[in-house]
Amino acid sequence: MAQNLVIVESPAKAKTIGKYLGRRYLVKASIGHVRDLPKSQFAVDVDNGFTPKYITIRGKGAVVKELRDAAKKANKIFLATDPDREGEAISWHLAQVLDVDPISPCRVTFNEITKHTVQEAFKHPRPIDQDLVDAQQARRILDRIVGYRLSPLLWKKVKKGLSAGRVQSVAVRLICDRESEIQNFRPEEYWTITAELQTATKEKLQAEFYGQANKKLHLTNREEVERILNSVRESPFVVSSVRRSERRRNPAAPFTTSTLQQEASRRLGFTAKKTMRLAQTLYEGVTLGKEGAIGLITYMRTDSTRVSPQALDEAKAMIAETYGEAYVQTRQYAGSKRAQDAHEAIRPTFPGRTPDMLKTFLGREELRLYRLIWDRFIASQMAAAVYDTVAAEIDAGGYTFRAKGSEIKFQGFLLVYKDTKEDNSKEKDGLLPDLTVAQQLALARLTEKQHFTEPPARYTEAALVKTLEELGIGRPSTYASIIDTIQSRGYVVREQKKFYPTELGQIVVELLKEFFSRIIDVEFTASLEAQLDEIEDGKVEWVAVLEQFYGPFEQELRHAENEMQAVQITPIESDVVCELCGRRMVQKTGRFGKFLACPGFPECRNTKPLLNDTGAKCPKCQNKLVERRSKKGRLFYGCLSYPECDFVIWNKPVPNKSCPVCGGLLVEKQSGGQKLHVCSNQECRFEERVEQDG
Repeated sequence: MAQNLVIVESPAKAKTIGKYLGRRYLVKASIGHVRDLPKSQFAVDVDNGFTPKYITIRGKGAVVKELRDAAKKANKIFLATDPDREGEAISWHLAQVLDVDPISPCRVTFNEITKHTVQEAFKHPRPIDQDLVDAQQARRILDRIVGYRLSPLLWKKVKKGLSAGRVQSVAVRLICDRESEIQNFRPEEYWTITAELQTATKEKLQAEFYGQANKKLHLTNREEVERILNSVRESPFVVSSVRRSERRRNPAAPFTTSTLQQEASRRLGFTAKKTMRLAQTLYEGVTLGKEGAIGLITYMRTDSTRVSPQALDEAKAMIAETYGEAYVQTRQYAGSKRAQDAHEAIRPTFPGRTPDMLKTFLGREELRLYRLIWDRFIASQMAAAVYDTVAAEIDAGGYTFRAKGSEIKFQGFLLVYKDTKEDNSKEKDGLLPDLTVAQQLALARLTEKQHFTEPPARYTEAALVKTLEELGIGRPSTYASIIDTIQSRGYVVREQKKFYPTELGQIVVELLKEFFSRIIDVEFTASLEAQLDEIEDGKVEWVAVLEQFYGPFEQELRHAENEMQAVQITPIESDVVCELCGRRMVQKTGRFGKFLACPGFPECRNTKPLLNDTGAKCPKCQNKLVERRSKKGRLFYGCLSYPECDFVIWNKPVPNKSCPVCGGLLVEKQSGGQKLHVCSNQECRFEERVEQDG
């Protein structure tokens, strides 16, 4: 029987699709790209329309031969790679290798790997979309131009092994600029006043100082505060207004690639790389007992929040059956202006397949990610949460205090999913006592508190992804590799989930700012990204975009080669002696932070962890507790005497302070947005809140 050959990227995807298509189809995997620009040369003819020179990727010869042999025997060839720019380019390269006419109906795409969707897709093949291919080629050649022309300059002027890129360099700049903001930040003083009040029936409430004559007053010094306290202390507190209302809170949209990465980072502690790896597995198919391989989520590289009518109907039926009709409110969500609406949002392929039904088939982390995706999608199609709210204004001594309270009236989508942003909200739960206008309240206590403004927070992975997307820098599908690259190059390190620039990162950014201002400019990079989208939409020619970029870049490069001064980075010498060669070891920075290395490299390759003292004592032997790193780069705390003493703990020790109850080690913990000091001795239940200003 003549077979139709289907080519996809991965063996897992091939296995799942093969089951759906039957014996008339032979499904094989290309294992990603089969052709690319060679690593050993520039391979772009800039004088001849930026013609790229593609070669078979090293190690892919056997794969290409296998595909060619299968193509010769096939009645028809279908290219069913992923439905995005990269997938379209892989199909185009496969067509070139296998002599498939790209304008013939050879291309098949689908947003989810389910039997119905796959079989329907094969009924409607199309030609390869050359605009999509051109957009990918333009991106690839732009990255090649920047990487292969700029990186050697950095090797020459700074140090070997460095790299620069359109997106990675901007990402490093954002982290460096944020660090500068933090270092240059000057805190400003401000004060708050809280009045603890009681009704005649001893019901309690708190009111915060607001201002005077309907104007908000910002309290900036103690003298001002004392004046207000003196005015209100002996004055009656009288309710001047009471406003009761109903507040509705709608659920968040289903996940896009970016929002999935952000929420998985915040809620699950996953890196962007890990999230995408797990999502890929869920998309390509997981074996569910007798059912065989099933794709559990839709395509995970998307910036659209659109949901298919069929999925909306399935979600509606599932919600009505499980929670009741009152909880159903299906809706579509408006996407961002930059969104490419080719794909749906990330959602479960079968909304009725709950996470609990998959416990025996998924690994722990796969299940956690699937549950996150399922919860978010189901919640997105549920009714709004409804709150009863009360806001009261209370006058005293010519000044106004405000009290607010809320109580949930109808849970709606909160029955399934609560956003992490809401989890961290400072909004107080609970309604106020039943207040009436002109009611007088008794003052129990006035509390004034001094605060200082805080600098902007350092980027977490979630915050960096969010910022890159908002600025239009790169594509969410590339963020995982970008974040990995800037760490592996030693430009930034991640400490306690926050990114810090290294000296090397700051030096490179400053050089790029001086000599390649466009490359490192946020707006320019975003505009270039927009031009790639226009290529995809068929609005501009890809060669024209490259020409517009290359001329000024070449001028900048020639100027930098002549004018950029070589930078000498002098490592900090430590007092630790290398036991192999006797040299004093120096501090260096890797992807997991600072470490000690022998300056005799490459002759001597000895390295040691840089052990920062925590200021706390080991509870087992009373030696110093120091910072250490796991093999995966996770920070933990262990005894300096290791391996003689094996004490370790994940939570950061509190320096120079012991438990007041048992004398044990105190550690820092977070609970509900509140910082705590907790005794590490499990038999001791001591804990205390730590006051945080701001």
